[in-house]
Amino acid sequence: VVDGYATRTNNPPCGAMRGFGVVQACFAHEGQMDKLAVATGIDEVEIRLRNIIHTGDTMITGQVLESVAPVERCIRETAALPLPAEMSSHPHELDLPGGSGRTADRRHIVRGIGWGVSMKNLMYSEGFDDYSTARCTLTNGKVELKFATSEVGQGFVTLAPQIARSILGVDDVTYDTIDTQIGSAGSTSASRQTWMSGGAVDGACRLVRERLFEHVGARHGVDPLRLGIDDTDIIDTIGDFHISVQEACADLSISETFEYHHRPTEDLDENGQGNCHVAFAFVAHRAVVDVDIELGLVKVVQIATAQDVGRVLNPMSVVGQIEGGIAQGLGLAVMEEIIVKDGKVRNPSFTDYLLPTALDAPQVLISMIEEPDPQAPMGAKGVGEAPCISVTPAIVAAIRNAIGKPIDRCPVRPQDICF
Repeated sequence: VVDGYATRTNNPPCGAMRGFGVVQACFAHEGQMDKLAVATGIDEVEIRLRNIIHTGDTMITGQVLESVAPVERCIRETAALPLPAEMSSHPHELDLPGGSGRTADRRHIVRGIGWGVSMKNLMYSEGFDDYSTARCTLTNGKVELKFATSEVGQGFVTLAPQIARSILGVDDVTYDTIDTQIGSAGSTSASRQTWMSGGAVDGACRLVRERLFEHVGARHGVDPLRLGIDDTDIIDTIGDFHISVQEACADLSISETFEYHHRPTEDLDENGQGNCHVAFAFVAHRAVVDVDIELGLVKVVQIATAQDVGRVLNPMSVVGQIEGGIAQGLGLAVMEEIIVKDGKVRNPSFTDYLLPTALDAPQVLISMIEEPDPQAPMGAKGVGEAPCISVTPAIVAAIRNAIGKPIDRCPVRPQDICF
């Protein structure tokens, strides 16, 4: 039985905006896993391996997990990534907690290692009819896409043309102004745009390809069902016929619009039961930190992670999402906190509200676990939120491991370490 409580206050909401809600729950359950490991004398990796969820398992809501769930691979591949070298006896000042201020002393620095494992639902849930719309227009060997997807750095404006190039064999792909004249794409949240808007672009491009094959088949006497795309050519998959896409669509214009919907979900009933989610993604993090136990300073040395990504469509974008999520999780672990006193925010500017910079960024080692999800239009799962979720409890667990005392809050402050 799990009891959950919500308390209404007059304070501003201060939760994580990436993986919202799940970050707090993960901090609690991963701290509990570490307590169980200590109480049972089981290694923190082994105890997680003994309690992993598998595809086909029934979750606490009664929903059967149908997503590809390579949780064991996430943990084992994270553990297999190399640990950083121990700090030397005379380290460079930038390798010390506190950095170039030269406040830390090598003899006061101890190292800790911590773990975190998490899962995150993808797309909107609980009965919402989620959808996204896209249009593909092929004219004289050039493709123009139209979609309403908000680009906030997740890289969809790179991914959408990539999808069109792969499906249609056309190099020249542009996109029209991003707005809702085409229809809705929903919000850029819930790790959903690659699945939803990518699915819409994929569907529109496939409809155009189908009509292109019909045109080529009629003109050249080939069954359209036998045609396929090979690089920039249309080929007969069981014959010798081939023609370049550029030549095949000369003086031709084809336009198709596609609205993608994921499978329906349902709201939870009065007992908290129901098939409320579409799919899930999984990730593991291992954090290595150096802590000055006299001054309470922390340096995150390394984050190792293995993430369930389904299928990698653009490796550079995936790495960017993972590194960005880890940076945000680091901020939550040791820096970012809104201080409210007597109803007033005491640190309302970035002068007092600390954010990680490039100097705070640790070494990041990444293993991308590719097991395409059959539910996803291209096998790819959203990767935006998962990197941020269990990295925070991993960092805090590493600090606990270094100092040998419990810490049940984040961000971890110097006084939490020293006193």
